[in-house]
Amino acid sequence: MLFLQGRVVTDDGSSLPSDASIQCVCKDSVLQQVYATPHGDFSMQLGSRAGSFLDATAGGPVQYGAPSKAPVTGIPRGELTSCELRTSASGFHPRDVMLAGLTALGGTIDVGAVVVQRAIKVEGATLNAAPYKAPKEARTAYEKGLASEKNGKLADACEYFEKAVQIYPGYAHAWFQLGSVLQKEDQKDAARAAYTRATAIDTRFLLPYLSLATLAYQAEDWPEVLNLTARIFDLDPLNHANITGYIVDLDPSNCAEAYFYNAMANYRLNHIDDAEKSALKAEQRADLPTRFPQVHLLLADIFVLKKSYANAISEMQAYLELAPYAKDADQVRKHLAKLEKLNGSVLPSEKPL
Repeated sequence: MLFLQGRVVTDDGSSLPSDASIQCVCKDSVLQQVYATPHGDFSMQLGSRAGSFLDATAGGPVQYGAPSKAPVTGIPRGELTSCELRTSASGFHPRDVMLAGLTALGGTIDVGAVVVQRAIKVEGATLNAAPYKAPKEARTAYEKGLASEKNGKLADACEYFEKAVQIYPGYAHAWFQLGSVLQKEDQKDAARAAYTRATAIDTRFLLPYLSLATLAYQAEDWPEVLNLTARIFDLDPLNHANITGYIVDLDPSNCAEAYFYNAMANYRLNHIDDAEKSALKAEQRADLPTRFPQVHLLLADIFVLKKSYANAISEMQAYLELAPYAKDADQVRKHLAKLEKLNGSVLPSEKPL
């Protein structure tokens, strides 16, 4: 039998809602669903449906709180690469974790902490009226596109978003969602064009800039990454230290990963001090290190360059704690052992503070 376990935590440290559910989804079909304990822990048996809560889409209605009587079918290990965990909880954004690349240890896959991000920054303090400027027909097509995308029907979603922008060419949110679907379909050039159109319509809409930065990061276009992330930092009012009094944040999205992209771009362009500053900010941003544990490796590399071996060791240990079964985990462990030996050879008076 193969078991899967982990825990769900909130990005702001608040209590987890009682309806926090975790679904195992393979090829757009929900095979199993469990609920997290009050402490956020969860586990499911991938080799059998017995003892797990099942969604109705997994094979008929099930009485929650009782084990399923469905036949033992399980999930072949070879198919796990096409599966993902889908976590949802009231008041928080859904979170997906791909099972590809995770290694079973002793018959158990431990996905570690799955951090869910609160859907709004401060309740009652956010407002986004832009989608409601569109005509009713365009909004209807947009909403149908969102529903189709959520259900994995990307071709239908693309048609609906295209219809929305055809009816209302100034629909920045529809252009952004169209870009998102095209990116999922691996149509990167078309996605880039849609995102760019969204930024041209609404120059203060952060999400398309972040998506463009993601594409530039994947293409290793480091100057463009710096340009786009700088734009995001400039637009986000929460990045300005001289703010006094109240602000109305018109964009409830979280663009924290921009710090990671910016840090990596600076590192690749040999701007080491700037890379360190952005990487440290990325490390401090709520759930970002959980979603991008590579930030710890980046900081480790930076600290090695600065001969700050103790700090580099700490960052590598943090990475392995978050991603113990990553594909490069063994390589990181070997590097960590060398650093620990090197750090031990440094005289106490020479060790970094």
